[in-house]
Amino acid sequence: MKNIHSNIKVIVSDLDGTLLNSNHQITAATKAIFQQLYQKGYIIIIATGRHHIDAQAIIKEFEIPLYLVTSNGARIHSPNQELLFAYDIKNEIVASVFQLNIDPSITAVLFKENVWLTSKTNTTINSFQRDLSYPPKVVDFGMLSDYSAIKLFFTHESHQVLLDLKDQILETHSDFLCHAFSLPFCLEFMDKSVDKSIAIESILNKEGFTFENAIAFGDGFNDERMLDAVAKGLIMQNAPDALKNKLQHLEVIASNNDNAVANYIKQHILI
Repeated sequence: MKNIHSNIKVIVSDLDGTLLNSNHQITAATKAIFQQLYQKGYIIIIATGRHHIDAQAIIKEFEIPLYLVTSNGARIHSPNQELLFAYDIKNEIVASVFQLNIDPSITAVLFKENVWLTSKTNTTINSFQRDLSYPPKVVDFGMLSDYSAIKLFFTHESHQVLLDLKDQILETHSDFLCHAFSLPFCLEFMDKSVDKSIAIESILNKEGFTFENAIAFGDGFNDERMLDAVAKGLIMQNAPDALKNKLQHLEVIASNNDNAVANYIKQHILI
């Protein structure tokens, strides 16, 4: 039987909970492995739910050119940081979401091009931020004139509260929005046409490859279609059990705090 890794030319990875440890950092071991991948000619794609400004502040630590898919596929940047694709949720769609009776204990966020608007200060979400050039701004969402956004985001300590909100929004907006849980306490909505897997496929086409030439690592439900599409999808041990159960045919590796992505690549790709 042919070794599936022999056909791999493209490495795809999520950031939070996957490449980054629990302190939202890239370890020296992970950096070294990705530099080796680049030196050996592999195409590298980072696919994250983060905003591109925030993500660029992280991936610059790799000190190599790579593709960047952000906001779950709403933005694609080339290795030379050229914007290749951009798609926002339309103003009227977001405005109609905020007309719903949303539980006030939920923190709501609109990720726009140069600022993120939030209903309240949330220290947990703020701790993910790496670049102060992309600052949060507390606003009254009932008073905005422009609701257009890259991504609509909600967070709450209770996953069930967010599940109820997801059902509430999709009851009237399923034709316009898709959703993903990047973490159990992070509910995200994008335009219906947006998904990490769609963005990745466009990069593969541009580079002359297909999903059969790609391996991917992830830990969230926003990684589900990406993990299932590639030749080899790897799920982090720290991923929600519900995701691991849903993708039982995929291999589970160690956690993001164990350099699991770097170790897998070292053992199976860079050999």
